[in-house]
Amino acid sequence: MAERSFKAEVEHLRLGEGDRFTGEGILAITKALLENGVGYVGGYQGAPISHLMDVLADAQDLLGELDVRFEANASEAAAAAMLAASVHYPIRGAVTFKGSVGVNVASDALANLSSSGVTGGALIIVGEDYGEGSSIMQERSHAFAMKSQFWMLDPRPNLPSIVRAVGQGFELSEASNTPVMLMVRIRSCHVTGSFDTRDNKRPPLSVRAALSEPKRDFSRVVLPPMSYLHEQDKVNTRWPAAEKFIMDNGLNEFFGPVQAPVGIVMQGGMYNGVIRALQRLGLADQAGNSDVPLYVLNVTYPLVQEEFLRFCAGKDAVLVVEEGQPEFIEQGLSTMLYRQKSPLRLQGKDVLPQAGEYTGPVMLDGVVAFLRQNAPDLLPGKMRAPNNPPNEVPDLSKAVPMRPPGFCTGCPERPIFAAMKLVEQKLGKHQITGDIGCHLFASLPPFEIGGSTMGYGLGPASNAAFGGGGGRRAVSFIGDGGFWHNGLSSSIGNMVYNRSDSVAIIVDNYYSAATGGQDVLSSRAANPSKSTNHPIDKALRGVGVEWIRRIDRTYDVTAMRDVIEEALSCDYDGPKVIVASSECMLNRQRREKPQRAAMIGQGIQVSVPRFGVDADICTGDHACMRLSGCPSLSLKRLDDPLRDDPVAHIDQTCVGCGNCGEVADAAILCPSFYRAEVVHNPGRMARWWGAVSARITGWLQARRARGRLVFDGVNDV
Repeated sequence: MAERSFKAEVEHLRLGEGDRFTGEGILAITKALLENGVGYVGGYQGAPISHLMDVLADAQDLLGELDVRFEANASEAAAAAMLAASVHYPIRGAVTFKGSVGVNVASDALANLSSSGVTGGALIIVGEDYGEGSSIMQERSHAFAMKSQFWMLDPRPNLPSIVRAVGQGFELSEASNTPVMLMVRIRSCHVTGSFDTRDNKRPPLSVRAALSEPKRDFSRVVLPPMSYLHEQDKVNTRWPAAEKFIMDNGLNEFFGPVQAPVGIVMQGGMYNGVIRALQRLGLADQAGNSDVPLYVLNVTYPLVQEEFLRFCAGKDAVLVVEEGQPEFIEQGLSTMLYRQKSPLRLQGKDVLPQAGEYTGPVMLDGVVAFLRQNAPDLLPGKMRAPNNPPNEVPDLSKAVPMRPPGFCTGCPERPIFAAMKLVEQKLGKHQITGDIGCHLFASLPPFEIGGSTMGYGLGPASNAAFGGGGGRRAVSFIGDGGFWHNGLSSSIGNMVYNRSDSVAIIVDNYYSAATGGQDVLSSRAANPSKSTNHPIDKALRGVGVEWIRRIDRTYDVTAMRDVIEEALSCDYDGPKVIVASSECMLNRQRREKPQRAAMIGQGIQVSVPRFGVDADICTGDHACMRLSGCPSLSLKRLDDPLRDDPVAHIDQTCVGCGNCGEVADAAILCPSFYRAEVVHNPGRMARWWGAVSARITGWLQARRARGRLVFDGVNDV
């Protein structure tokens, strides 16, 4: 199951000519694909475009009516390879995946696709995951577009511009026989708005129909000498065709006066930030009318020299607003000016930060600095001179603690790392690597397990240098999503082939949980459109792993501890793999909570487990927290003046997973944890048992009270 269902929103995709669509950017992209006659769509989920894959998965009926093929690919590489259908056939195809990491995984297929060129429009929708909302290393996809000579679109972040860019992307691809990247930033994916819809189009040639008339063209195969001709074709034919299409169809936009002493060039995705900064300076209104000339690069690659030089004519200085580094666009524009021996001053990273997201305050400071140097008369009076900085600017990084991500309440991965920590207490510290996914949070306190990650599915491969044996065995973690994405061949196959004497722990939570809870091959759910329920241990045996242990309830910390200890101390010389399985608690709660609420509403008896801590028994050493770290496990101060230290306390967010009690038992901690059952709509038997329990408990409490020594007064000595 995915993070959420889009069944209701999918109905909006049926809107036709004259209707008005209102919704998120992701849904608008999906609608635009259908309006532009896409023949097939694929991709791999990942922020910020996961919902695009989820929408397509929920729109299977509509896609079937339009004869559009949809595939949730096994990886970004598989998605990019899918675009081979557009090489020989005039079929429009689109794939989507997460920014730079997805492009990295897909790079081999993308490079070959760019070399051979395409006949049908090929669109790669890249979710650019850059800035403060990012979950990955900070890099840009722009470098790959330049390296392989893909054309890259970066539309203004509003729904009409994004929808228009989808159609223009297909047309630009077909006009220049080149694949096109459509970059949508985090804010573009989730921006809301409206646009006028058109009728959905069936593809003129479907993939099903293409199978009946196969085509071959040896000149498009990437082999010498054709590959040398491909390079020449890119420069001599495709590039000029792209520039002509961009200019003839006005893909880039100009705003503001034609004549002015200064101007601003920007990526399309930066338009809203620039306009907002100008509005705050009184140089633009809310409708976007600007007193400063603006050149909006909805196509950030290739840069069109004729357009840029025309924009620069009559100006003394131009600011380039380019988020991220290196400054590819600024360098390209500088080269154009240098070759023309232009005296114009080009500024960018000298007044704007070299790296980091261009937030509102950052953008405002950069625009003010540029105008102050080149057109101070445009600034309000108080901003024409440098501002006097306050005497003391607080450093929030010191005043506010870091808030890194962490495991959810009840996460079944938490006990795995508690068990690993217990093993290290006995056997000593080990070389441990992580992988992309929720389990990477174990590198943070309180576990502090694992210190590196090299890519999705590459956890065990990251420890290959330590797999020779002869000392403490290396340990690596990999999730079920990473296992099926890349890990089976690149990590597990690598261990088998090289007879690695190390341990791999596969964290199987039934879903690709970190990307939104999509199903994978080993998911337990019955998926009507996908093949699931393929056990991981069978795949392991298929590639030659002989030592396999499977734990079907990771909350059993004692069992987890024992099997990890066995793997690290047994005599077997070869790959050792532990499959640790329990359902992702977030997805489990998404499924069970509505069912439980419905049953309670129908008057059916429902028992909900809750855990607590007996404050009278808790010693206050907090070892349970150091081995659990559950968000629901916190501290509570007592009114007892003789107990200064706070005791452990479980708050109302507890989901009853039992991890805290299991950890306390496995680590031989204090027996202060207890389990209670909250009974909704109790029946006659439940009420009778509750009354009996209350009487017995009351009698035991009274007996204990009678046995206490009580001092009624103080005797004189």
